[in-house]
Amino acid sequence: MSDKLTNFIAVFFLIIMFLLCVFSIKDDSFTFDETAHIAAGYSYLTQKDMRLNPEHPPLIKDIAALPLLFLNLNFPKNHPSWTQNENPQWWFQFDFANQFLYKSGNNPDKILFWGRIPMILVLIFLGWFLFFWTKKLFNNKTAILTLFLFSFSPTLLAHGRLITTDVGAALGVVLSTYFWLKFLENPSRKNIILTGIIFGISMLFKFSLLLLIPFFGFITLVYAVLKGKKYILKYLLSAIFIGLIGLIFIILPVYQYHILNYPHQHQIRDTQFLLDTSSLPHFLITINKWLSTQPIFRSFSQYLLGILLVLNRSATGNTTYFLGQVSAAGWKSYFPIIYLIKEPLAFHILSLIALITAIFLIKKPVSKNTFIRIKNWVENHFTEFSMITFLCLYWFTSINSKLNIGVRHLLPIFPFTIILVSETITNYWINNKNLKIKYLILFFLLLWQSFTVISVFPNFLIYFNELAGGSKNGYLYAVDSNFDWGQDLKRLKKWVEENKIEKIYIDYFGGGDVEFYFGEKAIKWSGEKNPKEMEKPNYFAVSVSSLQGGRGFPAKGYDRKTDYYYWLYQFEPPIKRLGSIFVYYIK
Repeated sequence: MSDKLTNFIAVFFLIIMFLLCVFSIKDDSFTFDETAHIAAGYSYLTQKDMRLNPEHPPLIKDIAALPLLFLNLNFPKNHPSWTQNENPQWWFQFDFANQFLYKSGNNPDKILFWGRIPMILVLIFLGWFLFFWTKKLFNNKTAILTLFLFSFSPTLLAHGRLITTDVGAALGVVLSTYFWLKFLENPSRKNIILTGIIFGISMLFKFSLLLLIPFFGFITLVYAVLKGKKYILKYLLSAIFIGLIGLIFIILPVYQYHILNYPHQHQIRDTQFLLDTSSLPHFLITINKWLSTQPIFRSFSQYLLGILLVLNRSATGNTTYFLGQVSAAGWKSYFPIIYLIKEPLAFHILSLIALITAIFLIKKPVSKNTFIRIKNWVENHFTEFSMITFLCLYWFTSINSKLNIGVRHLLPIFPFTIILVSETITNYWINNKNLKIKYLILFFLLLWQSFTVISVFPNFLIYFNELAGGSKNGYLYAVDSNFDWGQDLKRLKKWVEENKIEKIYIDYFGGGDVEFYFGEKAIKWSGEKNPKEMEKPNYFAVSVSSLQGGRGFPAKGYDRKTDYYYWLYQFEPPIKRLGSIFVYYIK
């Protein structure tokens, strides 16, 4: 396959992905996290004050908010959620976002559209970079297959359009790994500085990328040992220097900019209050509190605060529904099962073929010269070894995390998984034996994947594969950002208007504002209310996350009420399903 044809196909795939993303956001409403991210990002750029949403680094929020600078928006600077004269509460960021988006004379739909466009461009850049890297690393066929599997991944299409940090985290992993491997291959001054800059930028995408530190430390040590013991100290010192470049010249200056107008006493108060309820080791809390009081360490204190907030949340979990149960402590089986049922079955088959092919490549008995064979393979395939190392590390930490709220948290593993599968398929499985049959199988699997993914357009978020009974039944297995994140409120509004419904009860989970879109037509409802309070007959719209939260069984140790929507079973099936919102007619 010529370079010209390869590049043409790559551009075609990226254009298709871009168009799928752009046209699928037309009728979306804000998802749950997006409101806080976009409002915080706009406040960072216009106020240089990072009092909102410190539990996420600022860079993705900044990128999303850039187009908003040209929209002449009103900023609710005098609202209590911004002034925060009292101790900051976690809901302040959502309260401020609601005020900024829906109650300050701004157009939330325009803000959502223009805030999402930079996120789509980040996704497209990630796709291009994967193509560029795999083409350089392997060959044209591997690059094309990699880009196809990337472009028709329902999870990337779903979350690559959203103002969240997950795709940014995947980009950070890919970019920083690429440049780190360049540094290992050639530890020149130029590569060390460039790697430090990219590493620092990556750390500003998402705090989960702190895993890159032990990952890079490990592969650096392995590379140095393979090259010779005399290189170990040189490489480790260089790695530390790279980290310092990222911290001192990228992370701290960016944070310093974001707190320029953040009153110091306000920052001290916020840091102390936010950490007082933390379950983290006391010495970490004490250090962060002390750093916040020192003017010279203000930016580092704010960065460390975000890290500690994320670590605390990962340790404490988040209430969610999974396989008929409701829990705040999480399940070790969560991510493996979610990955199994949320990714296309065709891709899983390709992954299985690649795994079996890799196993058969081990021709000799494992016990014979095992160490030498492993050493030789790592030396000759260090990039693949590094990718596998990261996948093992990330899977291990994900499985042991209590924060089980969506397959999106696995997005950092997607690029390397796709690359490794594509390489094995194109370079080892497709060989001279049964070539026509293998190409036919590959063509069928790719056609199957593209068809099943496009079939859920425009609502990629609700995609589940055939193992879960498809997107229609996915909500029976998991909700939250796997299925219902509030994206369909505007579609409910359109349906209500088309059917000339004057009153409707709504229990909504998401970032949209029911009052803004429905006015007096909506009667807000919560699942814990007594259904006898409803006037009958009436229409009742409920977000599936709320619905399943009131139908699951409490997991061990969960002591809150989980049966408050059992009464809706008598009205099944719903008269209308609008993606993640079910509408019932209550008689």
